[in-house]
Amino acid sequence: MHAYRSHTCADLNKSHAGETVRLAGWVHRVRDHGGVLFVDLRDHYGLTQVLADSDSPAFKAIERLKAETVIRVDGRVKARDSALVNPKIPTGEIEVYVTDMEVLGPADELPLLVFGDQEYPEETRLAYRFLDLRRERLQRNMMLRSRVVKSMRDRMWAAGFSEFQTPIITASSPEGARDFLVPSRLHPGKFYALPQAPQQFKQLIMVAGFDRYFQIAPCFRDEDPRADRSPTDFYQLDMEMSFVEQEDVFAAIQPVVQGVFEEFGGGHKVDAVWPRISYKDAALWYGTDKPDLRNPIKMARVSEHFAGSGFAIFAKILESEGTEIRAIPAPGGGSRKFCDRMNAFAQKEGLPGMGYIFWREAEGGAGLEAAGPIAKNIGPERTEAIRHQLGLGKGDAAFFLGGRADQFEAVAGRARNEIGRELGLTEENAFRFAWIVDFPMYEKDPETERVDFSHNPFSMPQGGMEVLDGDPLEVLGYQYDLACNGYEIVSGAIRNHRPDVMFKAFELAGYPKEEVEKRFGGMVKAFRYGAPPHGGCAAGIDRIVMLLADEANIREVIMFPMNQRAEDLMMGAPSEPTNEQLRELRLRVVSKE
Repeated sequence: MHAYRSHTCADLNKSHAGETVRLAGWVHRVRDHGGVLFVDLRDHYGLTQVLADSDSPAFKAIERLKAETVIRVDGRVKARDSALVNPKIPTGEIEVYVTDMEVLGPADELPLLVFGDQEYPEETRLAYRFLDLRRERLQRNMMLRSRVVKSMRDRMWAAGFSEFQTPIITASSPEGARDFLVPSRLHPGKFYALPQAPQQFKQLIMVAGFDRYFQIAPCFRDEDPRADRSPTDFYQLDMEMSFVEQEDVFAAIQPVVQGVFEEFGGGHKVDAVWPRISYKDAALWYGTDKPDLRNPIKMARVSEHFAGSGFAIFAKILESEGTEIRAIPAPGGGSRKFCDRMNAFAQKEGLPGMGYIFWREAEGGAGLEAAGPIAKNIGPERTEAIRHQLGLGKGDAAFFLGGRADQFEAVAGRARNEIGRELGLTEENAFRFAWIVDFPMYEKDPETERVDFSHNPFSMPQGGMEVLDGDPLEVLGYQYDLACNGYEIVSGAIRNHRPDVMFKAFELAGYPKEEVEKRFGGMVKAFRYGAPPHGGCAAGIDRIVMLLADEANIREVIMFPMNQRAEDLMMGAPSEPTNEQLRELRLRVVSKE
């Protein structure tokens, strides 16, 4: 017999009754039923109930067992009485009578219990992640992640892509986030960077003549943490294709992403029609470039109905250039109680409140009547025009925000989501996708007035060199994101493969030709020797698995995540370097005053 096990803890059933077996695993829990000890023995595959009575040679040793001790047991398989069968587990028809037991790995008192559904502080869970990972939910999430990655790989190979690996130690590159820098021992005073993405390398792979590339790529960004983003590193399905336009990339990645959601989505509806929505329209309709299309609400500009109206707050706002009034329709939200709740929501978001109108049946049944403070101030003609524009009726409401769009748009988007949830309008058990396209290439910092890239700097501007002679803020790029249920899960672009266009594009963002040559010399040089038109994208694996696992926090689907402060509490990172390490690198730590 094998030294540790003849079967796993998920293998045995009634057909094994009478056999002598050997099992190994963790003590999930011990129960004493009046002189009979029952142990739920757990391994990666499942649970098996083992038992010992006072006649068993192992009884005394089992009596002393602590939870999570690793043991090996020998015993005889017994069929359970029909009344005692546990249908919830594959081994529920049997139990194993223990004749011998050996402790393979003793366990101390536990800082968190593996058995049960107790909640623990995240700091405790991350400090003892090896224990946390033994829990059923985390085991399920990690295995889901593993299967998703395999499925992605299989689908990419089937679509004619080849898998290549790109360097982990490389040069710094402006990808929109801070680099993690790595000091060079051999070149004192110089630093490598961990790649924010394999961007330049995958483009060079296209220049080298490989037509379809992919990899499961680790990416490193020194970012502020969020619930849906790791503060240090993440994994993406990275892909690039030669001789393609935007629609070719869409056609290549959709079967992969859609297939993964259909395979692992737990029976949820997976939308097969992925609309194209411009960045501009997404911001107007949804208040975000990653809209949740399960919510049917679309916002709309209603400025014309408030200009010169009796509602002085909005009328005054519209006197300033670049301002607007936006409405959030709320079908079914036509009650003062609901409007008050949404006002309270807006105040939690830091606003004084949201204006509202709701429509009800007029006294005597003579048509509809608009109610609320705004309705009283702007009059029935304007309120009726708003109702018609928004397609609302009796029992519906509309909420209003005004000012510069960039100052209220995000709050409006969150209010739209809240209204959809509160009114039961947001579809459940579904995944809905949309391509967000036509991103602006550049943005202006409101404080410094400096123009910089708003997205991927290596994207091809729509219109090529000609459009770069005009207003940079009007230039659109061949850039695109895929949104799913309110999250960005894919981002990509058709690349700028022409050196002359690249120099001009970077010049508009304040990067002179010399700096471009210095920072991206390898890629610029390669483009001078025949670069094909190419494009691609990257799908965020962590975020996709988070959606499939129905988790709200990305750390629940990452094996060993950092905490909110970018600390590894289990391994003690980041840590202070030794003096010897600093001397080797010729570095000195300047103490913070």
